[in-house]
Amino acid sequence: MRFFWQTGVSEKFERLVRTAQISSIVHDLFLRYNILMRLFAALLLFFLALIPVGADSFLDNVNWATRGSILFFANDNGKQNADPAPILPSLGFAAEWQFYGPLRLELTEDIYFTNYEYNSALGYAMPCNPENRSAFVLGFITGLQLAGFFPVGKNGAGVRVYGGPSADLRVVVQAFGLHPDDAEDASAQTKNISNYFWSEGRWFYPVLGAGIDFPVNEGFLLGFDLRAWFPVYRLWTDQNLPAIDGWRFGVGLRITPRKKSAPPKADEPKTGSGE
Repeated sequence: MRFFWQTGVSEKFERLVRTAQISSIVHDLFLRYNILMRLFAALLLFFLALIPVGADSFLDNVNWATRGSILFFANDNGKQNADPAPILPSLGFAAEWQFYGPLRLELTEDIYFTNYEYNSALGYAMPCNPENRSAFVLGFITGLQLAGFFPVGKNGAGVRVYGGPSADLRVVVQAFGLHPDDAEDASAQTKNISNYFWSEGRWFYPVLGAGIDFPVNEGFLLGFDLRAWFPVYRLWTDQNLPAIDGWRFGVGLRITPRKKSAPPKADEPKTGSGE
């Protein structure tokens, strides 16, 4: 009886410790996310100051879109003995504000998840197959881009080009369903992976992209996007890794509601003598 009581207490204690660890990670992520969102807000306020006096209603120039993408996290799995580079599904959205002619300010969010392990020899966190996992990573790629939309014809089709800063805000927790014998090592790796992501600016990924939109019907546009994220932190860190590591590429589809054209205003009656 005493053995079972001690076992039950031990299991409860382990669950409490793990819950506390997850809460600490989420709290830490929230603080960092808050700092980055303040930076994005400052940039947004700068662009809002560009609104000319007498401009149309702000909401009349705002639109949104949903997107589904396939993300490719490139790596050279020869040197670091890593698993093949992951190809991940992603869901996201975009909100854009047309502030001057073809120019638009766009806020984007892409959400993905995958497994990671830590290479202690290289001091490197790398995505891996499920059987080699130590940490579960939920990523939020948040971007603020300047975009240009250039119509093609008169039916609503157009070409988009865009670029700007983005940040990969990652929640890192110990992988689920591990064997008890692997839990201690996985816990240490999870901490190292989180520290790796949030140090040396490894969360900063400027993005460039292009796309084309086609009218599906009177209500929606269907878009095709190509994007590339640049690991600029490789300029000052991780220089011992292969050149391709850290790059990201995405291909996806996007659905955008079409703005309904306002009805033409009736001509005002002419004034003056004559009738």
